[in-house]
Amino acid sequence: MFNSIIGNSKVKNYLEASIENGKTSHSYMFVGIEGIGKKLVAMDFAQRMLCLNEKDGACNCKSCLEFETSNHPDFNIIEPDGNSLKIEQIRELQRKIQEKPIISRKKIYIIDNAEKMTTEAQNCLLKTLEEPPEFAILILIGSNESLFLDTIKSRCIILHFDKIDNKDLKEFLNKNFELQVNDEVLKIFQGSIGKAIELKDKIEEYEQIGEMLKQLNSKDMLSIMEMAKSMYAAKEEIYQILEYINVELLELSKRDYRFTNCIKIVENTKDRLKKNSNFDMCIDNLLFNMWREVN
Repeated sequence: MFNSIIGNSKVKNYLEASIENGKTSHSYMFVGIEGIGKKLVAMDFAQRMLCLNEKDGACNCKSCLEFETSNHPDFNIIEPDGNSLKIEQIRELQRKIQEKPIISRKKIYIIDNAEKMTTEAQNCLLKTLEEPPEFAILILIGSNESLFLDTIKSRCIILHFDKIDNKDLKEFLNKNFELQVNDEVLKIFQGSIGKAIELKDKIEEYEQIGEMLKQLNSKDMLSIMEMAKSMYAAKEEIYQILEYINVELLELSKRDYRFTNCIKIVENTKDRLKKNSNFDMCIDNLLFNMWREVN
């Protein structure tokens, strides 16, 4: 179990020990940034709990075979319907989870992006968390613990997932994509394997943006805009780029306090973009205001 999943040994060891000691819970909450293996750990844990032989490793029992082909009747993943998880989805979960398992001794539901449950959906889920069927296990996966109601959190065992170590990220990229990256580039991925996979082909663009930030107070405005030209074509990933810019600005602020104020400018840009302001104008204002702040 968990052999192919990188990082978060403490969480994995805890879950393994809970199975071995027969002390698993009816409800868990897996919390951490996107792309660090929360769902993968939940899937492995679920397969092990559903296994008819309770084996740690390859198994050809009916349960494991059904799980591997995504046809297990005692396992379900609930995901957001649009931008939220709605009360109707939770009511359906509550109805189905009461039915006894068909193959396994357990029945497991994963609620992915669970912080997207509406308040009504979270309150609805409380009944199941308070009085779960003896054979049921619920796993809530989320990246923002503060969005969960306290009443939900108090009824779950909360497991916090850490960012992936840079050393492990380097090894992963080298082994799977034959990519050699330095510590500067690793900042782009912010400890997330998911982000590393998503952005591995855009390293040069991010490096150019990082270089632009370092030269904000030594280049003229036209040069800065030229160095940042990839941002104007990156509408779909602009929030990731802005997150990366904030990481770099935080590092630069250790040497020059003026870069601290640039972080506020980035956050203001995020707000304007969310309000559907003109995209190119938002990037223009971002670059100009940061440049003005440090010159």
